[in-house]
Amino acid sequence: MTTRQQVIDFCKTFENVTEDYPFGDETVAMRHRRGQKRIFALLIERQGQTWLNLKNQPGWCDFWREQYPEAVVPGYHMNKQHWNSVILGCGVLREHIEQMIEESYLLTKR
Repeated sequence: MTTRQQVIDFCKTFENVTEDYPFGDETVAMRHRRGQKRIFALLIERQGQTWLNLKNQPGWCDFWREQYPEAVVPGYHMNKQHWNSVILGCGVLREHIEQMIEESYLLTKR
């Protein structure tokens, strides 16, 4: 998974998800449609790359950062203990990105 559109399409496979552009075309928030409309994935164009912010359990945040030190970093403009930024196209396996997206979706669903 290396493009913004691939992430958006995967996020839409989950139940009750909506796509939102709260800060213009360069930032996409994937939200739960019901309740407080919480964000579970945030796509940001930054430094010529697409960054994907995702919520994870604190132990998993550290695990992913260790597995992909160049591509998974503490969440950009987010709580660094609970959020990671995945830099798309930097070698993170598709199945790992999908796993992180699913975990973020489940953690933010209420």
